[in-house]
Formats: sequence, C-alpha cells, structure tokens
Amino acid sequence: MVNNQLHKTVVIFLLSSVGLISFPHAFHIPLPIFGFFSVLFIWRFIAVWKPRLLPNALIIFSFLMLGIALMVIQHHTIFGRDAGTSLFITALGLKLLEIRQKRDCYLTVYLAFVVAATQFLFLQNILMGAYILVVCGVLLATLICINSKTPKTAVALKTSAIIIAQALPIMVVLFVVFPRSEVKRWSLFESQKNAVTGLSDSLELGSIQNLATSAELVFRAKFSGKIPEQQNRYWRGPVLSTTDGKHWDKPRNNRYKKYLDKVKYTGTAYQYTLLMEPQSKNWVFSLDMPAKFDAPLIQKANYQLITKGNPYNRAEYKISSYADYNTGYLTKTEYTNNTQLPDNISPKITELVKKLQGFDESPEIFIKNLLQHFRYENFHYTLQPPLMLENPIEQFLFEARAGFCEHYAATFVYLMRIAQVPARIVTGYQGGAFNKVGNFLEIRQANAHAWAEVWIEGKGWLRVDPTSAIAPERIEQEINIDQQIASGEVNFNPIELDSATIRWLRQTKQLWNSLDYSWQHWVINYNSSNQLKFLSRLGLNDFKSKLYWLLGIITVITLLLAGFILRKPRQKFDEIQTIYLQFCRKLEKLDLYRQPTEGILHFTARIRNKQRNQEQQVQKIADLYLSLRYGKYPSIKDKRELKRLVNAFRVDS
Repeated sequence: MVNNQLHKTVVIFLLSSVGLISFPHAFHIPLPIFGFFSVLFIWRFIAVWKPRLLPNALIIFSFLMLGIALMVIQHHTIFGRDAGTSLFITALGLKLLEIRQKRDCYLTVYLAFVVAATQFLFLQNILMGAYILVVCGVLLATLICINSKTPKTAVALKTSAIIIAQALPIMVVLFVVFPRSEVKRWSLFESQKNAVTGLSDSLELGSIQNLATSAELVFRAKFSGKIPEQQNRYWRGPVLSTTDGKHWDKPRNNRYKKYLDKVKYTGTAYQYTLLMEPQSKNWVFSLDMPAKFDAPLIQKANYQLITKGNPYNRAEYKISSYADYNTGYLTKTEYTNNTQLPDNISPKITELVKKLQGFDESPEIFIKNLLQHFRYENFHYTLQPPLMLENPIEQFLFEARAGFCEHYAATFVYLMRIAQVPARIVTGYQGGAFNKVGNFLEIRQANAHAWAEVWIEGKGWLRVDPTSAIAPERIEQEINIDQQIASGEVNFNPIELDSATIRWLRQTKQLWNSLDYSWQHWVINYNSSNQLKFLSRLGLNDFKSKLYWLLGIITVITLLLAGFILRKPRQKFDEIQTIYLQFCRKLEKLDLYRQPTEGILHFTARIRNKQRNQEQQVQKIADLYLSLRYGKYPSIKDKRELKRLVNAFRVDS
C-alpha cells in the first residue's frame, strides 16, 4: 500500500521527470532493454491511481533477474558506455516500482541525475546540453515538490529556475578556472560504435561513391588567414600503393621515412585549426601538403598525418600547409612500392599506353595525353557506374567508360605504372562548404575523393586529379550535397541558382552550424591544454594565482548572490494603496500614525476624534478605500473620487 506521506502530484511529477530523462536513450541502448524499462515505467504510472497494482518484493526480484538476463544477452558485460548506460536505465526502472515513501523518491531522483549525465556519452552537441539543463531543472523541481507540504508544479519549476540561474555564474567560473584533468584512454569504457569514418585503408572501385550521398560531418577547418581556393582544397588521407588489379591497399613496406628527402615548401602558407569529429581511425585529414603541426600529430612516410591521441573523441589540431612543394628524390622502396603491378596485364591496356606515348615520351607528355583521352573519348562521371567485377580497369577503359573519382584515379595510376612512372592513389576529401557565419569550412562524407600522385624527376610527387579532366566542376565548384542526396546523381548546382527560400534555409543552417562549432571549440574541447593557453593570456600561469583568482571570483559572486537573496524586498503598492498612503502622510503632521497591525476602521475612528470638523470627509475616504481595496466590483469613478478627496484634505494646524 502506498504511504500517505507521498502526494500523488509528487509521484506524477517524479515519473514525468524520469520519462524526460530516459527518452533520448531509446536511440542509444538496445531495444529490448529500453522496452523492459518502458514496461516498468508504464506499470508504475498506472499504479499512481491503482496502488494495489504495485508489485511485492518477490515480483521485483523476478524483474531484477530478468533485467540481468537481458544485460547478459545484449552486452555480455556490465562495462563500457553502452552496457553501463543500460545498467543505469534498468536500475532506474526497477527503482520506480519501489517508490512508496520520500526516501525512495530521493534515491530515484539521484539515480535519474546519473542517467541524465550518461546522455553526454552519446551526444555532446548544444541541443543535448540545453535539453539536459532543462530536464535537470525539472528533477530539481521534483525535489522541491517532495519537500513541500502543498506541492505546486508551477511554483516548484519557478524556484528551480531561480536556483539554477543563481548557480550558473559559479558553474561558469569553475568550468573556466578550476584545473582540468584528462582521463587517459580507458579501453574498458570506450565505445567505438559512433566513431566512424567513411574512408578505408583499402580501396575497391565503387567504395567511395557510396559516400557521395552522406551528409555526415567529418571535420571543420577554421583558417587564421587566407582560405585556399576550391580547387586547392585537397585534404590528404590514406595513400594506397599495392594492387592486384581490383583492390588497392597501403604499401607493405612503408618504413622508409628516415630516407626521404626534405620537402621544400614555397608560396602561401595556410594556417588553420582542424576540428575532427570522432572516428574509428587515427587519421587526420590535413590540407595537402602539411608542413607544421604539433603533438600528438605525427607524419607517415607518405606524408599522411595521424594522431597518437584518442581518435574516438573530438579533437582540435593547429596545422600549416603549403599548396606548392617539392618532395625531392625518390627512394628505392618508394619506387618498388609505386610501380608494382599484377602479373596478368592485358595486352589491350599495354597497347593503349603505347598509343598514348607512355613508353616513348616524357611522363609529362604521357600524363597530358592520358587526361585528353579521358576528356575526349566519351568518358562520363557518374555515381551509378555499371558493375565491373572481373577486370575492372579494362572494363572501365574499353566498355563502361563511366565511373566515379576512384575509377579514374585507379585507372590513371595503373596506366602510369605500366609506363614505369611511379604513381599512387591518395584518398581523402576535396572541397568543403564555406560557412559565412562562422568563417570556417565544413567537410562532409559527400566530399570524399580519390586522386593520383606521380613522381617526376626534379619535382617530386605531384598531384594529378584525373577527375578534373572529366568533371572539372567537381573540383572547381562546391558540391550541392542536399541535391546530390535527393537525386543520387552528381550535382554541382551553383548556390546563386537556388530560390530565396533555399538560400534562407542554407543561411539558417550555417548559423546553427556556426553555433555548434563554437560550442565544440569553447566547451567540449576546453581541455587542460586549451585552459592553460586561455588562462596564460590572462596572466594566470601558476597554480597559486589560479587558486587565488578562483577563490576571489567565487567569493565575490557568493556575496553578490547573498546580498540579492537576503535583501529586504521593497514593499510594492498598487495605485489605491498609494493614494491612501498619501492621505496617511498628511495625518502624520498631526502626530497621527497608523500602527503596522492597526485596522482601517480603528485608525479612522482615531482620526475622527482628532479632526471633528472633517469627520464626514475622513469617513468617506475610509469607505471608498475599503470598497476599492476589498470590494468585488471597484469602479474607476470611485477611484477618482478617492483621489479627489485625498488631494482636497487639509489638516488643522
């Protein structure tokens, strides 16, 4: 039987709060476990009006065993982000069935706060932050209701909002100044499910085109100076050299970095901050070619950047890149890796290389002839090429003549190698949408791209993008990702051709993306390193100064809040009271003061005894005031009359 100490309103409020806290986890934890929680939640809601339906200890124990069984079946462990969250959700559902007195409510609310915090393990955007702030406010209002004799929802919510508003200044100070510590990579608690990247360290013709209809964000780049033109926005990723004619993989022997020539950089240096989204690989997609970068970034022999940090977390990296560079001489290992070919080379392909002067002329002339071949021999750029399973290079060259960027890059590299020109495939991203509001580039999976690099004597590795020969707009113009996703076809419609509504929606989206970038930059990525840099600008370089500033600011805020809370509220008067107070001030000249507990009628009697010649006027003022103050239907006419009588009242000297 439900304890009478619990008001029905409190239980309903508590259950509503738990529902708000738990709902987002429907998208995060296994459906059977959330379904189990939902059954318990609905059961407890019904029991608010039918207390006899509350289960006894034996039934609750049975549900506990069922919950443990579901955990074992779904997760096989209680460790990790997903399993740990499922454990808290299951425990919260079981605790709901035990709510019978105030103590149970307290424990449920505290457990609900923990479940609220687990939301940030899945989503850390600004919307989730605002949502958690609201639901925590509702939970706080629940605690206020539990401790109220007559719980009122509106009053509790208002009080909760006031408490949170008072706590926010101290929270901000603690967030900014309090020393931060980074937890090392916990293998037991990491989750790799939502950390993904669209690219792979191998390539099969048709693999990149599958990303062309994905708007998933990969990274953002904010430049401190000049932003490169669209055609120079090549974001370097995995480099592939080994092939069997169908698949391309990273080179088997890539431990030759110490033998590489020093890269010579010329031209404009692009300085930017890269904000990487979580991914499953430790790749960092720098603008080609990276020259300067800080730890935890390192550069591989193929000039790709990787991070030694945790790739499953968002991270920022400061990088400088040059569009003009010379990588110098070629090592023997590089030459072997990047001229490797399968044994079964088609004579038909060899004949094409000969026709394009691959064996007779310089690599530059062969490259020019091959690109012209793509341009003028009825080749097409498409997201939906025909299947090429057996001999994909030969089928692409002589039959299909239609493909996506990886078809052209792989074919180009293959033909270069037949002519004994070192060449390799570089995968990554090309382009990026410029956010005018936040002044940064957004690179999404739809920007995934593959291009080629060839080694030329005296020039080093040079980028050659065969796609530019077929679809130069893919390199020179911004991809219309929304149209591309909707149609499934390559789309480069200029923004200027969009309607006013589309442009307004795009601007709104850019504004939101800019807010999200600021949230990620200033809040989510505010780690110990960023805190140190920020506080150093303020002159706070040592622990003692930080501590003094922290205590000082918190003390000032506490004193201000205490003064605000403890201040004596100024008494407010309505217009009727103001008029009557004017009357009372006139009487003070006769030493007639109304006592704080003195009623109007008693005070009026004292005035009449003192002012015999104005008894009627005094009584009329009192009657009008009482009528206007406490009557059901006060009239404007009476208010005007009261004001006239008070103004006309004169005291005897």
